[in-house]
Amino acid sequence: MLHRRDLLKLSALGGVASLTGMPGAFAQSPARPHTRIVFLGTKGGPRIGLGRSNPANLIMVNDTPIVLDCGAGVSHQLVAAKVPLQSIKYILLSHLHSDHDLDYGNLAYNAWATGLKTPIHAFGPNGTEAMTRAYWEVNKFDIETRIADEGRPDLRKLLIAKDIDADGVVLKTDDVTVTAFRTPHPPIVDNFAYKFETKDGTVVFSSDTEYNPKLAEFAKGADVLVHEALYVPGIDGIMKRVTNGATLRKHLLAAHTTTEDVGRIAAVAQPKLLVLSHLVPGDNDSITDEQWLADVRKHFSGKAVVAKDLMEVTLPLPV
Repeated sequence: MLHRRDLLKLSALGGVASLTGMPGAFAQSPARPHTRIVFLGTKGGPRIGLGRSNPANLIMVNDTPIVLDCGAGVSHQLVAAKVPLQSIKYILLSHLHSDHDLDYGNLAYNAWATGLKTPIHAFGPNGTEAMTRAYWEVNKFDIETRIADEGRPDLRKLLIAKDIDADGVVLKTDDVTVTAFRTPHPPIVDNFAYKFETKDGTVVFSSDTEYNPKLAEFAKGADVLVHEALYVPGIDGIMKRVTNGATLRKHLLAAHTTTEDVGRIAAVAQPKLLVLSHLVPGDNDSITDEQWLADVRKHFSGKAVVAKDLMEVTLPLPV
């Protein structure tokens, strides 16, 4: 088994991407890649376990860290990925389900605790600004005490939140353009997929979403499409562990994209690499990668892989 901190490289075997450890990958490369994706947490849902971490991703563009979603444990996973918390520049939230935003404020706080002095700009659906203000109220005593007692800058001035009202470009720098695309996640309407366009290639994250053919058009031609995935045969195991089984099952089927429908999306979008993440169920280790990908392959014959925590993909992709 690969150590979690090993660098994972994608290689093509029989048209399907596989994972192999390459501890010396950077040493063999003439230059450090400008664009990297690190899957910090690959399990869908708010449940906490000892396996996969909750939803969170890192997009590193020319050494600028962008965090997409802040599930529980995101700070720990960033440290495991050897990213200094005080270096975080941007946070994006896809929607305000707790498994995507529970550690949003805590990430900013933990960055502050490690020496944050420069602003973090946060973008998310309507309610993000209000959630940020509420976090300040909950932690007012601690923040003000540490400002006076420890000489820290005012964290409330360092985390700058902005609500996203509509589709379009939400962030543009010399290195990356980030575009938001609204996609339904019943009953949530304010829910966004994101496209990252860099000099090394394009990455699209689906966010949580019901099956949405329009998302395939948004992702068309992307180098990497990261899509959530629901493995229908695995739902019954979830139902046995919860008291609200029937209602939860109805929600999961209505609000998420089955692995077969992910294949349909990928068949239209035709990414160079498809990555399944935000796995539901993500805490059932008996489900193999081949099972996750079997229905995908009914429709999509390109390279595909199942994300693991701390797995890394670099752009441009190997030919």
